[in-house]
Amino acid sequence: MAGAPDLYVVCKNCQAEVSPYITECPYCGHRLRKRAPKLDREAAPRRERARRKPPAPPRLGRLRSGEMPGVRGDGRPWMTGLLVVIPALLTVLGKAAVYDPLQLVMLAGTQGDPWRPATTQLYYGSTMYEVVALAAIFLFGWLLERRHGHWAPLLVAVVGGAAGIGLVLLTDPDGFATGGNAIALALLAAWVVRDLRAARRGEEIDGDLLGVAAIAVVLVLVPAGVAEAHPLAGAGGGLAGLALGALLARRADR
Repeated sequence: MAGAPDLYVVCKNCQAEVSPYITECPYCGHRLRKRAPKLDREAAPRRERARRKPPAPPRLGRLRSGEMPGVRGDGRPWMTGLLVVIPALLTVLGKAAVYDPLQLVMLAGTQGDPWRPATTQLYYGSTMYEVVALAAIFLFGWLLERRHGHWAPLLVAVVGGAAGIGLVLLTDPDGFATGGNAIALALLAAWVVRDLRAARRGEEIDGDLLGVAAIAVVLVLVPAGVAEAHPLAGAGGGLAGLALGALLARRADR
């Protein structure tokens, strides 16, 4: 082929075959030429690399209210906040003698007042009981609200609380029961059902079942140290939470 470079040249001093692109013989040091020859770009083969378009950067959908650019938020758990703030506020105001808490609680049954089964769950006489119950309500209420929406913790709290206090009234009509132990266990049970089913199928889960079990044990044992926390209230709330959790587990996440 015309214009193609030689494969080698012969050194005039040692008769060795050397590359045509060097100026000195590597064997004897004899100078072959003053400068290396220029490459024939047209004769040399070219390898063209396929140009790949860089992948398009990921794009987020339209931002919702309260979200930051680049971050998809889960929304504010305002319903769970209400389930915690309202009992905490009523307890503080009651202990500060702003109102008479005896008008809310079930000291010996409902005493003919139909609102007491509901309002008795919003007042805590024991600070330790209040901290444990409200912490569990906030944690599992927030998890349910993030998973299903604002309505889920409210539904579980109302049904679980009603089931717990209803069980107390059926079995111990003159029983003394205050606080949200039934609500806390109902929210815990409703949230953990789906993870329990997934773990039984051998699927990977995000939750810590051992941690949930430890919290459940604490809530169940609270009535042993706090007289106002009725054990049947927690039992009724937990059973109602399991039933609601089985229904919620069939729904897709929001």
